[in-house]
Amino acid sequence: MLEIENLWLTIDGKQILKGIDLHMGPGDTYGLLGPNGAGKSTTIAALLGLRDYWSDRVVVLGQDPSLGAAEIRRDLGVMPEHAGFYDWMTASGYLRWYARLYGVSPTPREIDMLLGRVGLGNVYSHSIGTFSRGMKQRLALARALLPHPRLLILDEPTDGLDPNGRREIYNLLAEFVGDGQTGVLLCTHLLDDVDRLCNRIGIIDQGRTCIEGLLDALMAEKKGKQRFRLRLEGEPDTASLPDSVTLLGHTGQWWRIQSTTRPSEEPSAIWCELWQRGWKIVEINAEASGVEEIYMDHVTRSRQRRQ
Repeated sequence: MLEIENLWLTIDGKQILKGIDLHMGPGDTYGLLGPNGAGKSTTIAALLGLRDYWSDRVVVLGQDPSLGAAEIRRDLGVMPEHAGFYDWMTASGYLRWYARLYGVSPTPREIDMLLGRVGLGNVYSHSIGTFSRGMKQRLALARALLPHPRLLILDEPTDGLDPNGRREIYNLLAEFVGDGQTGVLLCTHLLDDVDRLCNRIGIIDQGRTCIEGLLDALMAEKKGKQRFRLRLEGEPDTASLPDSVTLLGHTGQWWRIQSTTRPSEEPSAIWCELWQRGWKIVEINAEASGVEEIYMDHVTRSRQRRQ
């Protein structure tokens, strides 16, 4: 569905993208992650043919977007982070109007069913100006689904939704990719969304891809590793650390480490060894694991390489 290799893009003389790689196939839900300003939205703009770029290879649904962007868009459903609407329109009236831009003619029943799928079935005749932020998010998703796309590109789709609304969107997106012939590219800063929805992820920082791959495989690489924040009394001896401990940095009295333990080892053994080596530990806090651990690890490595 998507193949990007070594994508570069310049805006007003400034290099924004400096080597983006992204690969996803049918049935994938791909989480595109990165700090604010990393280049996620610019990457999407390139995929949609809205920005000129240079790359070794860019293929969207089998086509080069720089040559056939209009054809590609007919098979895309896009939900931007800031979705604009005409507030005086009703939800159903807006979708009927929007459908004409795609050259499709859904029946009133099909419009009602789509609004029902995103949780707006009881407000189909209400003006959009009365909608909350979460309701507008739901309408934006309905708009993206309207042309029966093969690929959904969603930017922060659950922003503004309560936990129940987020769960409804999770279920809807899982249903969308369930036939194995469609895909979702999900841009989000909510790592819980990625953990629940995605089977592949890509992490970008400062316009470059840090890592991409199957989420299960990346999680397996982290097995047995854990990060901790330790509050210490005094300055520790960092010249001689146990083989199972890697020093990540410190701020004031707080020191960050990563430990690698074997299944038979108890964490307390690490603290005892550090104490014997002069680390006067006052407090221990375990840092997040899973997707957040992968994200923080690769963004930190990326920035250290470029310092």
